[in-house]
Amino acid sequence: MKTVSILIPCYNEEENVVPISEAVIAQMKESLPDYDYEIVFIDNRSTDKTRELLRQLCAGNPKIRAIFNAKNFGQFNSPYYGICQTTGDCTICMCADFQDPVDMIPKMVAEWEKGARIVSCIKTSSRENPIMRFLRTRYYKMIKKMSDVEQIEHFTGFGLYDKSFVEVLRNLDDPTPFLRGIVAELGFERVDLPYEQQRRRAGKTHNNFYTLYDAAMLSFTSYTKVGLRIATFAGFIVGGISMIIALVYLILKLIYWDRFVAGTAPILLSVLIFGSLQLVFTGFLGEYILSINKRVMHRPLVIEEERINFPEVTKEKES
Repeated sequence: MKTVSILIPCYNEEENVVPISEAVIAQMKESLPDYDYEIVFIDNRSTDKTRELLRQLCAGNPKIRAIFNAKNFGQFNSPYYGICQTTGDCTICMCADFQDPVDMIPKMVAEWEKGARIVSCIKTSSRENPIMRFLRTRYYKMIKKMSDVEQIEHFTGFGLYDKSFVEVLRNLDDPTPFLRGIVAELGFERVDLPYEQQRRRAGKTHNNFYTLYDAAMLSFTSYTKVGLRIATFAGFIVGGISMIIALVYLILKLIYWDRFVAGTAPILLSVLIFGSLQLVFTGFLGEYILSINKRVMHRPLVIEEERINFPEVTKEKES
């Protein structure tokens, strides 16, 4: 009997962890009765009752497992690490807040049985704020045009991964993994399934400007060179213009030295423009350096505080 692993990352999801586990189990029993399952929760240091509820779930069902992180390791490291701890023939990664529909599970498994080793679920519509939807769409299209490798639009990581690809993730040894980009860059042949993203069932979203910016910059610095290239080209162009202006100014000053007065306005304007460009491109450069710094330090993805219902033989080295 094949085993389907369902990985559910969570952080302060006390209102959702019990209902999502019940919904997944019901879906497996009704739609996939010939498959065994394991549900793996990885908790990113919740401060509410999430861990208490997960302990109760694990005590009542040995197929439900939990990993408790020693601290919050971010929105990318924790799910990636959790996928690497699953033991099934395939792993499905989904949110705890019901934005990823549970009824997509049998559809993904059906595609997997046809031979797909990666099934990525693509948001064709969403019940989120229309403004956020528009901004995400523009962002995905921009990154897709600028990236050196394929990028999957409106893919959040919700999908199915065959155990052969999970093994690739285990051996990747990337201290700053961006799963969406890795699937596009290193993944096997995949099948894309459309779905409508639902509203949160309960609780508040943990995404804010900082987390969204962090995701955008990780993708930008990992898969594009355009920021540095723009800075280089702009530097050449602005430098050339500056030299021409300087030469024109010098010639006018020599010819009309007794009458030519340029004033301070052009100088001030030039300083403001060039200073702004320098700040912007220094920021770009800083983002790339920050990305390099994280990789060079090579800190662990996650440090576990505790794991429940895992056989000792399956425990992977913290990496």
